[in-house]
Amino acid sequence: MTPPRNSNAARDIAHALHPYTDARAHEANGPMVITRGEGCRVWDDQGRSYIDTVAGLWCAALGFSNERLVAAATAQMQKLPFYHAFTSKSHEPLIDLSEMLIDRAPVPMSKVFFGNSGSEANDTALKMIWYFNNAIGRPLKKKVISRIKGYHGVTVASASLTGLPNNHRLFDLPIQGILHTMTPHFYREGLPGESEEDFATRCAAELEAMILREGPETVAAFFAEPIMGAGGVIVPPAGYFQKIQAVLRKYDVLLVADEVICGFFRTGKYWGCQSLGIEPDILVCAKALSSSYLPISAVMVNDRVYQGLADGSASIGTFGHGFTYSGHPVAAAVAIETLKLYDEMDMQSHVDRVGPLLQAGLKRLGQHPLVGEARGMGMIGAIELVEDRASKRAFDPARKIAARAAKLCEAEGLIMRILPGDGIAFSPPLVISAEEIAQVIDGVERALDKLAVELRREGLAVV
Repeated sequence: MTPPRNSNAARDIAHALHPYTDARAHEANGPMVITRGEGCRVWDDQGRSYIDTVAGLWCAALGFSNERLVAAATAQMQKLPFYHAFTSKSHEPLIDLSEMLIDRAPVPMSKVFFGNSGSEANDTALKMIWYFNNAIGRPLKKKVISRIKGYHGVTVASASLTGLPNNHRLFDLPIQGILHTMTPHFYREGLPGESEEDFATRCAAELEAMILREGPETVAAFFAEPIMGAGGVIVPPAGYFQKIQAVLRKYDVLLVADEVICGFFRTGKYWGCQSLGIEPDILVCAKALSSSYLPISAVMVNDRVYQGLADGSASIGTFGHGFTYSGHPVAAAVAIETLKLYDEMDMQSHVDRVGPLLQAGLKRLGQHPLVGEARGMGMIGAIELVEDRASKRAFDPARKIAARAAKLCEAEGLIMRILPGDGIAFSPPLVISAEEIAQVIDGVERALDKLAVELRREGLAVV
């Protein structure tokens, strides 16, 4: 039923085009209008409260009401509300944040470039890779490999890196020169009788075969999330990145770690690279960098990459890339305060306490008759709903089972994120309490129980 004409929902329908939304369904059903937030909870315009189990979009690490971040933005607005970083201009927040990120990097890094989103950051990284190889005399070394189900953004280039069909359909993507290798999802991709180690070896072998087929002299870089986020919260098998990195080093292929979701304690360590044993040449981060209170992203490059970029800029007189809001002083000030808060709150110790509780809760949900696999690490995880646990048989996508589960979760006071393949994600604000984690797990379990009853009534045997 169409919402009342004068409601917030009706005004939204009349004027707003939403990302990742079926526009026709939106016209019919309208939006959930969120009006305020406090801690891990948000409220809609009907007065209902919800725990946001994915921190907005994997990003509001400090919750929805941190006063220090608001104060940092206010103070910077009063001092210097805007200045740019073009043509050797700078300002204190850019300088301070650059230094803080280099100090916190998981491996030695040389320089930081700022953007406004993860998409822009990955787009920037790709342009840097092409620029770098031209500058050092390798004009053929331009192809880039990412992974099926990987997520790297929605600009023309970053959406091409993304390995999800709905990011390509009707957009004429991916662009030329971007390839996709297999997903390291043992539950779905492992062969009968294959161990996880053998599966990881096969993933690396497929990557090597792709590089050899294309020609190592043409392959420039490999993009990877430590844990794949929007593609399903896929945790790679043990040893996967060690085997992958051996292949990359063999053929001098740069490794780009997309830490947009995984960075800043999401995987249990400061960086996903530290949790998974990754040593990147380029690191991309965003989201929790400012707890998403203001848009900001960063690309860190090691000295080898920087020297190539610097030589290239000297040869033509400029590094002809940048955004008006690169290193925006207000966004940078909020990011600085965010990093200070992580330190002062001893976020590592908090995550060490609550992360195991979340993972134990996911393991419990993994025993539900509707759940084929529960997976995760630290403060991120997912459950995958299946029609038959024994055979791993998926539901018919047309039934939209995960969407139904998420709607039932809303009735339990939980906002969920649906993933491809009837997955449901968990990535709550890092500041979530043990009691709130218990509320989330209990609420999801009740919703799954209700869904199981509905499916039995529809003639599906839930076993």
